[in-house]
Amino acid sequence: MTVAPPLPSVLFVCLGNICRSPLAEAALRHHAEATGLNLLVDSAGTGSWHIGNAPDPRSCAEALRHGIDIASYRARQVERDDFARFDRIIALDRKNLADLRRIAPPSPHAGLSLLLDHVPGMTGQDVVDPYFGGPEGFEETWRQVSEAARNLVEAIRRDSL
Repeated sequence: MTVAPPLPSVLFVCLGNICRSPLAEAALRHHAEATGLNLLVDSAGTGSWHIGNAPDPRSCAEALRHGIDIASYRARQVERDDFARFDRIIALDRKNLADLRRIAPPSPHAGLSLLLDHVPGMTGQDVVDPYFGGPEGFEETWRQVSEAARNLVEAIRRDSL
């Protein structure tokens, strides 16, 4: 009997898990599905105050503009087990990447990176945090996470060969 290899897995992390990381999760799911790539995708926050909440209504509206319904997503906080459960844990900004490095166990299974490091010319940059602005900020966030998601799909496909 042949055992299938485990699915590649990605966890996106922002602060509250209601704006940026759910959009990144949606974008990666969308681009992976479009190319037939099967993966495990989730999102979480480093903060705890939104646990159990749906994404920000503006994130839901932006995802719906692209034909993706994220209303059923629920915010959760990063757990220590995530570092063993996921292949890649990708922070949406440098502050959350620093927090992930601080809470990671010694020699975590997951590789840690910054999302925009996966976009040529954007290495070291933070994904725009749209929380305190209007819809245009969510549009910009979608553009950034969607471009990164396309690049991640290609990288994961290459790594799987």
